[in-house]
Amino acid sequence: MAQRKETKTTAASRYGLLLVISLYCVMPFVWLLVAAFDPGAGLFLKMPDQVDFSNFFRVFYEEDGFLWLMNSLIVCGGATLLVLVLSGFGGYALSRTHAWWKRPFLYSIILVRVIPPTALIVPLYKVMLTCNLFIAGVVRSVVPPEHFRQVMRIVGFIDGYLGLILLLATMHLPLALWIMKTFFDSVPREYEEAAIMDGASFGQRLRRVLVPLAMPGLAASGLFAFIAAWGDFLFPLTFISSPELKMLPLGIYSAFLRDSQIDYGLLAAIAVVYTAPAIIAFALARRFLVQTFGGGLKG
Repeated sequence: MAQRKETKTTAASRYGLLLVISLYCVMPFVWLLVAAFDPGAGLFLKMPDQVDFSNFFRVFYEEDGFLWLMNSLIVCGGATLLVLVLSGFGGYALSRTHAWWKRPFLYSIILVRVIPPTALIVPLYKVMLTCNLFIAGVVRSVVPPEHFRQVMRIVGFIDGYLGLILLLATMHLPLALWIMKTFFDSVPREYEEAAIMDGASFGQRLRRVLVPLAMPGLAASGLFAFIAAWGDFLFPLTFISSPELKMLPLGIYSAFLRDSQIDYGLLAAIAVVYTAPAIIAFALARRFLVQTFGGGLKG
């Protein structure tokens, strides 16, 4: 009886500790939601007298919130799509090949994730600037001068969509390659051999066999790439300067520095808008994520 009582006391103390830690972690999100719907939000948490959407109205109508959101979706969505395509084909190739260079290659690309991005800013900027000068020369030779800047906002490596998409995809591709290579290792070769015996071409095997089987791995890779790109602040700050290309992290930063008095309601509303796509992406990919890290394919 004493041992059972001691076990109950130990379990209660553990759950109590977990409850305290959970409340500590949840409180910033509670403050964020409360402040976002409070027109008079301040530093200290207080319940608003009424639910008010004026802060969100200011984000989208007084500020450039819609532009910031669209720029973030274009850049992060493009980077995620590129990561999915390259990691899918690359992970399949690395899984099916037995070349001597496979293991050194896998360990060398993971170094991209080990090195802090801050240490790479100067050489990356030099490389991106060189590529941007080359692209600018090509665009200037085929595009009228009055449309030069508009085209460079899309294909430019500095202050352009393309450069930031390629940069974010490059930074997050190594982890996706490891995930997809490990996932394809768990896919039995018999599925492909059966499709080959039925006369399926590589395109048919890809569309009807490999992609459906690889969906959990692709969802996990895409989720990690999207959330990592969505939360990146350093690269947009370094490689974006035009107001037309400003993304949500830069919008929060500029709103924080704009006035001598911090507008907590506006900042909270922008933060809620900034957080929502990542939560939606996780909710959509959660089932595949659990399947991927819960054992891959079964049966």
